Amino acid sequence: MADVLLRSPTFFSVAGNLPFLPPLSPSPSSTPQAKQARRLCSDVANPVLFTRPPKRISQLKVRAVVAQTDEPQWWEKNAGPNMIDVHSTEEFISALSNAGDQLVIVEFYGTWCGSCRALFPKLCRTAVENPDIVFIKVNFDENKPMCKRLNVRVLPYFHFYRGADGQLESFSCSLAKFQKIKDAIAMHNTARCSLGPPVVVGNIQNLLEASAPRDKPRQ
Repeated sequence: MADVLLRSPTFFSVAGNLPFLPPLSPSPSSTPQAKQARRLCSDVANPVLFTRPPKRISQLKVRAVVAQTDEPQWWEKNAGPNMIDVHSTEEFISALSNAGDQLVIVEFYGTWCGSCRALFPKLCRTAVENPDIVFIKVNFDENKPMCKRLNVRVLPYFHFYRGADGQLESFSCSLAKFQKIKDAIAMHNTARCSLGPPVVVGNIQNLLEASAPRDKPRQ
């Protein structure tokens, strides 16, 4: 009888009275292909395991960063050849002198000034619409001594110059009051009769002599 039980495919163990089943042929779920499939499913279900983004996504991000860094800052954009950036007192005086008898609009701005940034696109459109006017941009932080001598106390601030007439007008202006600039252009940008070469704009030679020592860095 015992011999029959031992030879039987199923018998009870002495310890736990549990049926003992002999090993069967491996099921399809235990094959290497099935195990690999389960690992893939587990990775998809647990996104934390994805420590590196796909190659194409990484390339797109890199391209986006490069495109963003190559874009010039808002104050670095110019509307055209009649809009000039100046970075020193000498450049400012040279730009005024080279303008001759043209109307010159000088904008004093700060890169950190929200009102300057909001107004700038409209100023660029005005420059495009008036190619006969010279627009000069002066960065306040780069030219503090000169700006203080020109009584620039608030930003954005504008000066209007014209050849022999020197400085015509100065005022602060925000985007909401941009009509002030249009009115000043209509008033000052009129045809003039010239009896000779235009004289130096205002008293810019004295401005240069007064500002030059302070523009030099301390030794």
